Amino acid sequence: MTSCVSKKKYTALQDQLEQEKKDCEQEIAALLAQKEDVDRRLIELNSQLSESKSQASNSQSRVKELQDEIDYLKRTNTNLLGRLEELSVLSRTGAESIKKSLNALDRQGKYIQDLNTTMRRKDSLNLVLVQKLKRSLSDVNDDDVNVEVKKGVVFISLSDKLLFRSGSTAITSEANSVLAKIAKIVNDHNDFDILVEGHTDNVPIATSCIKDNWDLSVLRATSIVRALQTEHDVNPKRMTAGGRSEYIEKASNGSSDGRALNRRTEIIVLPKLDQYFSLMAPE
Repeated sequence: MTSCVSKKKYTALQDQLEQEKKDCEQEIAALLAQKEDVDRRLIELNSQLSESKSQASNSQSRVKELQDEIDYLKRTNTNLLGRLEELSVLSRTGAESIKKSLNALDRQGKYIQDLNTTMRRKDSLNLVLVQKLKRSLSDVNDDDVNVEVKKGVVFISLSDKLLFRSGSTAITSEANSVLAKIAKIVNDHNDFDILVEGHTDNVPIATSCIKDNWDLSVLRATSIVRALQTEHDVNPKRMTAGGRSEYIEKASNGSSDGRALNRRTEIIVLPKLDQYFSLMAPE
């Protein structure tokens, strides 16, 4: 947040007004000095508010106090503007400039508040999703499925041995049962899109139908997407399938255990991109 009017503008305005309104000199000086103090205090409080917000839960009460004081000072600033206008201290151009600055400050504050509210709501929904998924998949071996929040989105990592036979893109019956549980939950949350990413180890593969690990990772991702659509009624408009081949490792490919970890499919539940970008764009 920025202050409404710089000291330089007020000083220039005061010089102009001293020539036009000599009889108001004392009151003008007092009002400008008072407003300058208010502006300095606003800057100090905004700085304190930023520091307080970074301290999270243990600073919430202080943030509220500072916000209330800023609101009070903003109201005082507005009242001063009204008094200055009544005395014709400010030119119409100067008054309009201050009003625009105040309006911009108000819009910025509302935008930040709305964005924070939206981000908190998204984090809460992510937590709910994770809890539901973990409960639903509690009977699946922990080595075969992992549910977590990373980079603000929900990741469901499914092992290769749960989903496919070696070198195959056909989904196993056990995998289809797991996908049914996942689909039931994501179908209850239509505000999210679904990205399915296939991952392989670095062992080369070449068959009549699969050229390399790029092909394998993509085909496995499309198999999962197709199953979610045709067998579990997930809206295809919400889904994207992609292959990452061997290049996003979870572990070293130097051991069989590491390669097993790298052979996986990740179902990523994330906010709809159009809604996300509309939130990030200020009015």
